[in-house]
Amino acid sequence: MAEQPRICDYEGSDYRTRFWEGQGRNYEDTVERQVLHRMLPNQGHRLLEIGAGFGRLTQEYKMFDQVVLLDYSFSQLQYAREQLGDDGYVYVAADAYHMPFKPATFDCATMIRVLHHFEDVPKVLSSIRRLMGDSGTFILEYANKRNLKSILRYAVGLQKWNPNTLEPVEFVELNYDFHPSYILRELHSVGFSTREYVPVSWFRIGAVKSLIPDGILASLDGLMQKTKWVVTPSVFTRNVAGGSQEDNLQIDLHDIFACPLTGGPLRREGNLFINQDGVAWEKRDGIYDFKQPVKGN
Repeated sequence: MAEQPRICDYEGSDYRTRFWEGQGRNYEDTVERQVLHRMLPNQGHRLLEIGAGFGRLTQEYKMFDQVVLLDYSFSQLQYAREQLGDDGYVYVAADAYHMPFKPATFDCATMIRVLHHFEDVPKVLSSIRRLMGDSGTFILEYANKRNLKSILRYAVGLQKWNPNTLEPVEFVELNYDFHPSYILRELHSVGFSTREYVPVSWFRIGAVKSLIPDGILASLDGLMQKTKWVVTPSVFTRNVAGGSQEDNLQIDLHDIFACPLTGGPLRREGNLFINQDGVAWEKRDGIYDFKQPVKGN
């Protein structure tokens, strides 16, 4: 059996309070919401939020009838469900390399501040493409290896790795930066066409953020985005799924699941979802838990 990619697990993490709430990132949060809102379609049926975490951005998807929040951390999803409720939302704890859904069940997907934790980018992008209906929109944000800070540090000898080479760089365990050309290549290889890219977070510098109000920084960021200079630490892309894959958008929201191991059908017995080999996963606390089987395997 091929070795499985490592997975970054935020289970039990204080990520929400340690990284976002009260941590001086209102400027970045505002900019990301603005760009996301511009890239999203005006309306849609079913959206998959990959790496939804505690639901920071989920309320930006109100133009969709249904939203599926997927994250590997059960505890992060519990918090999201407490805040958002169940009306129009489904919560799924699962590995993004093996997402437990039938093909072409989504007309939109987002992956924001998540890809940098994946060591096998082709595999996770291929998994996402399988779930997209024809002409579906995929909004991907990635950490840019070729950012201005890295370019300057490398030029003066303060950084060993070269920001101009295509291969991803793992600067700490399971934290990667990516070259823009590498991301575009991998998106194209699995069947996505990149229609738009936006460089964001031009002013992600502590001293600048402490001196200039968030609203002004966000406005200035919006102006700089128009340059299309891909030298920022973060880049948003809007991609469209190509091909002629027939969509399954009309499947009922709670019937979209498939075996994460084989992609085959699942039968439901109460809160259990069982594949043809008797391996079962469970819905508990309002969350579909496909991280580990509760029996079999």
